[in-house]
Formats: sequence, structure tokens, C-alpha cells
Amino acid sequence: MSYVQYIKEIGRGADGARDLVRDDAHRLYSAMLDGGVPDLELGAIILGLRVKGESLDEMLGFLTATEERTHAMLRPHGRVRPIVLPTYNGARKEANLTPLLALMLQRFGVPVLVHGLLEGYGRITSGHVFRELGIMPSASVTQAQLTLGEKGLAFVPLSALSPGIHNLLGLRARLGVRNSAHSLVKMLDPFRGEGVLVAAATHPEFIDLMREMLLSLDRPGILLRGTEGEPFANPKRRPRLEYVHDANTDILFEAEHDSLRTLPNLPEATDAVSTAAWIRRVLDHQLPMPKPIANQLACCLFASGYAEDLNQAKAIVAVEAGSLSQSAG
Repeated sequence: MSYVQYIKEIGRGADGARDLVRDDAHRLYSAMLDGGVPDLELGAIILGLRVKGESLDEMLGFLTATEERTHAMLRPHGRVRPIVLPTYNGARKEANLTPLLALMLQRFGVPVLVHGLLEGYGRITSGHVFRELGIMPSASVTQAQLTLGEKGLAFVPLSALSPGIHNLLGLRARLGVRNSAHSLVKMLDPFRGEGVLVAAATHPEFIDLMREMLLSLDRPGILLRGTEGEPFANPKRRPRLEYVHDANTDILFEAEHDSLRTLPNLPEATDAVSTAAWIRRVLDHQLPMPKPIANQLACCLFASGYAEDLNQAKAIVAVEAGSLSQSAG
């Protein structure tokens, strides 16, 4: 297979490059995932795409190739859809509260699959926090499926879920820049549309691309600007929370723009031990849940089918949190 034709298309810079058609994107990314592209050509492809930016058709082709090489999982029995939380950025400046959202959903009986990296690269990952909370990563997708059925919450490393794209993520250490894989992993739903994907990004243009992908695939998802890229709502100021479903997009909560009157009670440090201890206090009702995360929890209860509508979901969260004004207003 010759890669010159692809490099000629995507490697002419931001103005001269042309997008690949979906079939070519699928064919090219399949070879990349399978380790069949020589290093020189692989580096040229990755940098060409980074300079040009990925189109919708390219991302859909890439995602199809990735899903073909990703272990599928079965939706747990019951009417409630599982929530899928891709966690890949980790925390550097703020505490990583993705595990709090996952554990709250588990408390309500909503199945939660978390997938991400074990490697922190200097950041505090959800895996680090889960470990302090006594939740170990699944060694395989088979184990994750069993754990999800028995406990309602499973964390599966990307290396077990999709080894090919895990290898592409690792190229950042060699090349010094992100590549398409960093965006694709946030769109991975091992339930193939039977789950509700919580898709988070830091840049508005990629949130737009995520929305287009979900609409094209006719898959449900909750979109938000992530906290340092993590899929939980910023506890200091709520981002816009969108629900994509049935070829529609509904804004469930608008973004907050007003100045904070008071700072929420948050972990004093970002390390895994401090974060886990704070999460335990919230779960034990010793501390209030930050309002933006309570709002996101309500969105997840609604999207999963646990609640019939958003108002019911907000009321359920308010009862759990103990205060309508603080937790789900």
C-alpha cells in the first residue's frame, strides 16, 4: 500500500491541503492502527492532519476503523442506558472529579463504563483517583463486562479496550504533539450507540465536530466543554450541557457567565489522595455536591432513561443532595 497519495492530499499545509473522502480515511487509519505504516510516512500523516485539521468525513472514517479494532461490550440488562465516560486528560490545575460523577451514577443504579489511560504523564488520572477509592482497573474487556454487571461501574484501560489506538496515543511522547487519536478516543462507545457518551473537549470547534459526528451516527451523547479536558462539568462555573439524540440537539443547561459570588468547597489539593478523600465526604453527605456537577448528573439521569424528563431528574438529584437550591437549581 502506497501512502504517497494520502500525504500529497493532506500534507500541503492549512491552505493547500485537501480532505480525504471517508473510504480513504477508513483505509488509511486502518493501516495506522494495525502498525502497517512505516515511521517516516506515519509521522508525515500525523503532522499533515494536525496542520490541516480533520474533516467530518475523515473523523467518521477514522472512527469506523477504530471501532472495528475495539472490543465491543453488551449493554447491561434493564431499561436504563449505560453512561460512557472517556477520561484521557487527567488533572493538572484542578482536582479530577470524573470519579465523583461515575460514583453518583452508580449510586442511582445507572451502569457506568469509564475508559481511559493508566499512564498519567505528570497528571492525576481518573485511574489514580479510582485506585484511592478502592476501584481497580479491569484487566480485560471480559472482566469489565462482568464487573459492570455485578457492580454497575467498571474502569477499563484503553490498552485492553483498543490496543491499536492506544499505541497511536503513545506517539505523542515521540513527536511532541497530539494526533487524531486524542480526539477519537473521546468518541469511543463500546456499546455502539446503546450507551450515552459523555463527550468533552476544550476547544469549541471540536465540540462542533463531536456534535456533527453524533448526529451523523445517530448516537446519543452529552456534550460539554470539559474541565481540563475531563468529562465533568467545571465545579466553579457550569459549561453548556447539550443532549444529542434522535437527530436533534437540546441544550439542557446554558453556560454560566456571571461572576462567582462564593467559591464552592473543593479539594484543597489536586493529588489523588486528597481528591478521593473529598469525594468520599461528598458521597457521605458531609459536603455539598458542586452545583454544575449536580446539573450534569441530572442530564445523565435523563439521557439514560432513569428519569422521564429533565425536571424529574433535577428533582431526584435535589433530594439526593439534600438541597434544591445548592444542587440542582
